[in-house]
Amino acid sequence: MANLALKQCIFLGSPITNNNHNNGSISVIGFPPPPPTSSSSSRNRLVLTAKAAVTVEQGTQKKVSLIKIGTRGSPLALAQAYQTRERLIAAHADLAEEGAIEIIIIKTTGDKILDQPLADIGGKGLFTKEIDEALLNGDIDIAVHSMKDVPTYLPEGTILPCNLPREDVRDAFISLSAASLGDLPDGSVVGSASLRRQSQILHRYPSLKVENIRGNVQTRLKKLKEGKVKATLLALAGLKRLDMTENVTAILSIDEMLPAVAQGAIGIACRTNDDKMANYIASLDHEDTRFAITCERAFLATLDGSCRTPIAGYAHRETDGSCVFRGLVASPDGTQVLETSRTGTFALDDMISMGKDAGEELRSRAGPGFFDFLTAQK
Repeated sequence: MANLALKQCIFLGSPITNNNHNNGSISVIGFPPPPPTSSSSSRNRLVLTAKAAVTVEQGTQKKVSLIKIGTRGSPLALAQAYQTRERLIAAHADLAEEGAIEIIIIKTTGDKILDQPLADIGGKGLFTKEIDEALLNGDIDIAVHSMKDVPTYLPEGTILPCNLPREDVRDAFISLSAASLGDLPDGSVVGSASLRRQSQILHRYPSLKVENIRGNVQTRLKKLKEGKVKATLLALAGLKRLDMTENVTAILSIDEMLPAVAQGAIGIACRTNDDKMANYIASLDHEDTRFAITCERAFLATLDGSCRTPIAGYAHRETDGSCVFRGLVASPDGTQVLETSRTGTFALDDMISMGKDAGEELRSRAGPGFFDFLTAQK
């Protein structure tokens, strides 16, 4: 039923889904009410009010939820919250009762400001700040994040002890007129809000242009169909979670487009002193994913990466059990790209050391002038 509700949400272009699904309710923070309508189909949709927070229940008697999950309101964010809820229900019998888990939607700064590049309005933390505040204030019990949106530091009083199994980390190429980036005519515009993607595209295909487009998956696909750009790149993980892979023209290899740090991973946070929630979500943790993400984030932290710094990093377990890490830092225009790699044991401490060491190497190779240039762009 969650997938059906999500499909309805995607079709309507709304951040909120129909509430006819099991084991929970939805609360909404920060969304205005829709215009009135008399159609029967619209009456079945979730009705929003302008109140700060409204709980929509499936019965006449309000039930106290055991867990309140905080999330952004995009279809993709909701898909990730639904996945978390379903995994919690499968792992804990006491959460299977209807109403035991409540999903609370929080509108973040990154959701509100869509006409400016992320780097110009604060960079890292734009999609997590308000959710972190709700967690610390006790408005929610756990927070579900796309890990690539999470800053390398966590707010004091919170921990992130759980990563769900990682989805495909690769990027998807989407175009209505070309089979690949290399097939695009000179001067073609590729739409992307990611400097990581921009730098790697321009490094390989300097005759192309990259223009900033922001918004959720549906918004970006709409701009493509309207002809505002000739192509766009999206994380394959998100398209899979939304069941929208029919839009994919081609999947870019890791060699062609190194992914963002933590791309394809979902993280679940709770308050530091909340042992009950920590125990709930610890049961969902996928250790290989958490170790790989920690390695990549150590690399990012060492480079002091921001939305102004095109950085990519990917760690994974090889078939022989070892860890292989690849990292990249670049100039936004793609004229300078520095890469490195590491191989070592798949053990947390060793992987953290690998990430840090790789970051230190690239910082040294780039020299102070490289990062001064990036700082000057702010």
